[in-house]
Amino acid sequence: MTGIGVEEEFLLVDPRTGVSCPRAEAVHARQRACCPLPDGAAVHRELRPTQIEAATGVCDTSEELYRHLVVGRRSLAEAAAAEDCAIIASGTPLCGSPERDLPADDRFGKVDDLYAGVVTSYEACGCHVHIGVPDRDLAVAVVNHLAEWLPTLLALSGNSPFDGGRDSGYDSWRMVEQSRFPGSGIAPHFADIEDYEIQVDRLLDCGVLVDAKQTFWLARPSPRWPTVEVRAADTASTVDEAVLQALLTRALVRTALAALASGVEADPLDPQIAAAAVWSAARYGLSGTAIDPVAGKPVPAIGRVGSLLAHTRDSLAETGDLELVRTLLERLEHEGTGAERQRRAAADGEIAVLRMLTEETVPHA
Repeated sequence: MTGIGVEEEFLLVDPRTGVSCPRAEAVHARQRACCPLPDGAAVHRELRPTQIEAATGVCDTSEELYRHLVVGRRSLAEAAAAEDCAIIASGTPLCGSPERDLPADDRFGKVDDLYAGVVTSYEACGCHVHIGVPDRDLAVAVVNHLAEWLPTLLALSGNSPFDGGRDSGYDSWRMVEQSRFPGSGIAPHFADIEDYEIQVDRLLDCGVLVDAKQTFWLARPSPRWPTVEVRAADTASTVDEAVLQALLTRALVRTALAALASGVEADPLDPQIAAAAVWSAARYGLSGTAIDPVAGKPVPAIGRVGSLLAHTRDSLAETGDLELVRTLLERLEHEGTGAERQRRAAADGEIAVLRMLTEETVPHA
């Protein structure tokens, strides 16, 4: 079984108002003291002190992944409550951000110095999925295969409709914010790991990255682990949606590995069409038009989901996840993306959105 790891970023907010709370250090310390995690799982700080991340250990089955995700969320929620705040899983804040925190003197401080106004109020939260691969050359070849499906993973995950308290009109405003960084979006087509590393070094030489670990592509060979890291998705409002992203990503990686074992390499995408596909996914989610990055033409977004399921069906069946993924997709189509649910709740005001997200983020049963 191919191992899965998931990193979930959360916002720390005032449970009464939804305003971001810069208490990550205190929550992190409290969590370490009071709230155990499964083996291999961990909690990390993020770019802003209003953000915190829960990472699962390496999971082989959907059942194990559910347990790690649920325990991680409950652990953070308990620690946050003890510090008079709450965690919510939203790709962007519900309302305006507080005053900018003082610059740090660590790697995050270097990020602040380099990107200046781009990160002044940047609180975007994503869901990152790691899938184990045998070696880094294969990781690069897999990333090439994943490229055409990254906009669909983004469309499924849209959970950030608000920008500073206003409706942005996008399902994923997080992706719009991320696009301001150099090299964001779908990665170029790389010949091998050497080609990949040369391109990263060129960006470093140009002065647009803090270090080699910091690239902004939506999928890449992990700089730390023997995995492919997929970062297309907004953070998932529910555990179900995080599991859906993880299982589809694993199926895509397994499908790519099977193709590569048969000698089938991915063809490069047109960079402009690839960028258009990411933009369309961020703008419309599942409710409108998508761009087929290979055909280079508009198609119904829900049709791309059907194509993704057909593309990964064999791999999902091999891991025993096909029926679960079908069920989760049907539920998502019926209930709408996180962005759609946030908008429906917003008809009753910001506090209603806060209440909905708080309830969805932390499973109670």
